[in-house]
Amino acid sequence: MAVEVRDSIHEHFEYAPLIHHLAPLISVYGSWLVAAIIALECIGVPLPGEATLIAAALYAGSTHELSIWSVFVAGVLGGTIGNFIAFWVGREFGYRLLLRYGRYLHLSESRIKIGQYLFMRHGSKVIFFARFVPLLRSVVGFLAGANYMPWRDFWIANIAGAIVWVAIDAFGAYYLGAEIKRLAAPVGVAIGIVVLVIIVLIAVVLARHEKRLAIEAERAFPGPLRPVRTRRRK
Repeated sequence: MAVEVRDSIHEHFEYAPLIHHLAPLISVYGSWLVAAIIALECIGVPLPGEATLIAAALYAGSTHELSIWSVFVAGVLGGTIGNFIAFWVGREFGYRLLLRYGRYLHLSESRIKIGQYLFMRHGSKVIFFARFVPLLRSVVGFLAGANYMPWRDFWIANIAGAIVWVAIDAFGAYYLGAEIKRLAAPVGVAIGIVVLVIIVLIAVVLARHEKRLAIEAERAFPGPLRPVRTRRRK
């Protein structure tokens, strides 16, 4: 049965042969594999979290040996816990790394404060939408922690983003099945273009308004750089 599902998955995802090899692992380890790989991806380990989630959903739909709800819960738990660990690591060690090595990345004291200010004001949106972008999904938790994003805001956005992202991928693959092959390519291209445009626009806006943002960041976090553990926006 695992071989049949593996071949079916391979037909649906010719652009991603990696998924072809995941079905046998999923048949053995089930939802635990989904949770573990997604968690490690969110921590920063280069693993195919989204591919594993989709493969597990297709396996559940093709064999009914695995519950789609167990896949969904595993994906949400893996994404939430993985991002939490990354956030904690960033909070404990990332800020010190920014202070020590930021100058090598052209991160002045003012720019580090701008990062803290932006995560304080807009971190929830960043955490939520980063779920849908593979590279950002792997680093955003660490960046949020390093910039001392408020815990409560992080938790809400972290859980909400995980639920929506996992639901779209898991239930989409489960119910669409073979239609995934037809829809995945154009949707993937569209998302990639949108993400690229957004990144370019953000870079342009930050460059044009850096002085104003620096003033606002200094007003929010006056004085020399230091951890901002408890400050909240007013």
